[in-house]
Amino acid sequence: MTIYNPPPGGRVIDMPGGSMLRLLGLAFIALMIVILLFSAVTRVDSGAVGVLTLFGRVTGEALPEGIHVINPFKTNHELSIRTQEIKETASVPSSEGLVMNLDTSLIFHLNPHMAADVFQKIGPTYSDVLVEPNLRAAIREATASHTANALYTGEREMVAKQIFDQLSNLLGERGFIVESVLLRDIQLPATLKTSIEAKQQAEQEALAMSFRLQKEKQEAERKRIEAGGVRVFQQIVAQGISPQLLEWKGIEATELLAKSPNAKVVVIGGGKNGLPLILGQ
Repeated sequence: MTIYNPPPGGRVIDMPGGSMLRLLGLAFIALMIVILLFSAVTRVDSGAVGVLTLFGRVTGEALPEGIHVINPFKTNHELSIRTQEIKETASVPSSEGLVMNLDTSLIFHLNPHMAADVFQKIGPTYSDVLVEPNLRAAIREATASHTANALYTGEREMVAKQIFDQLSNLLGERGFIVESVLLRDIQLPATLKTSIEAKQQAEQEALAMSFRLQKEKQEAERKRIEAGGVRVFQQIVAQGISPQLLEWKGIEATELLAKSPNAKVVVIGGGKNGLPLILGQ
């Protein structure tokens, strides 16, 4: 510490510690500037969308994937926009009141243009809060209008489409795009399943018997037509054959035998109507 001799009336004391305080203040300010600069740069991962909030209030801005410069006082919240699957196994009633187990898969993704609204009104746990409860309700409503036999046999695609249409309208308004609804498996009570399978087997056997009967009828019709054709042919041939024609054919045969070099015995006039009678060759 240096003491100067001031003019009459007092002394002036010079303290080097004041410069150190100024340096610390400047360093603190520089550090805060660096922190703010880093806070102004944010990154959104691939397959996600960033929702910005300012002091807890959703600004309505949605950032696509990549690097962005934002207000350093804003906070970035990421929501996935990739395709997601929710598997649901539920015990649901049919139209006749039978309870069956239905395994369903919902394929959906978040609409990036409504990400800010979803974050503000539903939150990042939208699958548990909104999607799954509505999926269960849609499954129950769809199965309640169909019989167990129809669900087990031929109306599975119809039920899946009914669930898809209902969820597309409901979730679409809330910011989600439904891609598809899959009914993976339907498990009926054992007694009902056995009776349905027995009924299906009986129907298949009845169809097979009907096919065989139809085939036999077609074969009988074919034989009838064939017999009719043979009968007509025989009638035509019988009408064209006369004794004169037979005698003429016998004469032609005799001429051919006479010209043949083979040894033979022919009795002329030995047959009926005087035709040749061949005894041997």
